Amino acid sequence: MKIGIPKESAPGETRVAVTPDVAKKYVKLGLNVVLEKGAGERAGLSDADFAEAGARLAPESEVWGCDIVLKVTPPSDSEIARLKKGTLLVSQLEPYRNGVLIEKLAAAGVNAVAMELIPRTSRAQSMDVLSSQAGIAGYRAVLEAAIRFPRFFPMMMTSAGSSKPCKVAVLGVGVAGLQAIASAKRLGATVEAYDIRPEVKEQILSLGAKFIEVDVGESGSGSGGYAKELSEEGKRKQQQLLSDKLKKFDVIITTANVPGRKAPTLLTEEAVKGMRTGSVVIDMAAPSGGNCPLTEPGKIVVKHGVTVVGELNYPALVPGESSNFYSRNLFNLLGLFIAQPDKGAPKDATPMLRYNLEDDIVAAALVTHEGTVRSGKPAAQKKS
Repeated sequence: MKIGIPKESAPGETRVAVTPDVAKKYVKLGLNVVLEKGAGERAGLSDADFAEAGARLAPESEVWGCDIVLKVTPPSDSEIARLKKGTLLVSQLEPYRNGVLIEKLAAAGVNAVAMELIPRTSRAQSMDVLSSQAGIAGYRAVLEAAIRFPRFFPMMMTSAGSSKPCKVAVLGVGVAGLQAIASAKRLGATVEAYDIRPEVKEQILSLGAKFIEVDVGESGSGSGGYAKELSEEGKRKQQQLLSDKLKKFDVIITTANVPGRKAPTLLTEEAVKGMRTGSVVIDMAAPSGGNCPLTEPGKIVVKHGVTVVGELNYPALVPGESSNFYSRNLFNLLGLFIAQPDKGAPKDATPMLRYNLEDDIVAAALVTHEGTVRSGKPAAQKKS
């Protein structure tokens, strides 16, 4: 059985779905790893690294014809056309806003797994791409802020005098937000954070940050520890109360997303107007519209003297580690789909694909199977 690793074609994507270390693990399982030439170069991984791990370099036509194809970003129409019927495709597929893509995969007879739909349970933790990539994104977002901010992050004392530490606010304390808090603290900033779930306060305090108290008159706690969307009145109060508090910060990092919907507005234009010239806003929700109305997805702009960063793919800015974590997530997941030969099988027997639809992880993430669309939307909406 062959596993194909194509070069990512999406603009700006630098990650690769398998690293040499993980390729070696697949080979030990009796699988043939087929890699498109140059697939790992943008992540700092050479073809020689993969060849040494036991992977075979091949033209893209052979890679797309493998039994299993592993990707980072959704396939294009031309890439779907290269997949053979019955192929298991494992990738991020953006199922909330990519229903047409899911239907095309089903029509092509491709069995597709959307990594975004892996349930956030203890058993699935080692497969959770959203968490692994969000942690990297939170770290890289802080570095982006430090680069754009025209002053120091930490307090600095010199013979010419001293500077005060940068004041950072993090809005939304999921995986990305927690990592952003920790990274900003390591750089010496003073950090405060806000989330509509009051139970998150303890996590914020444990990282040495302060909790921004905002009473919107309703609970933002949803099921499973996730946040839920506020009512229209709650949103209005949230924006109004946050606006005055946020004006004092030098850097604001926003992370709030609701899958399948436009990102909620947390940082208003009024608040940005009140920030000091040279301040920085890092809007990590830019791919879904942004938490600030001034954000322009994919661009870095200056509005009212404040730099607003709408970067769309922070993990791709740290491609080596992002690829490393992502490939491990996929390897752990594929253990649910690959069946080793029985003890009494012939010596030349090889692993085979299996689809256990009774498994809760398989059932949640397998969006197409045998020509039909199985899902594409999780049971509950989640915020990161």
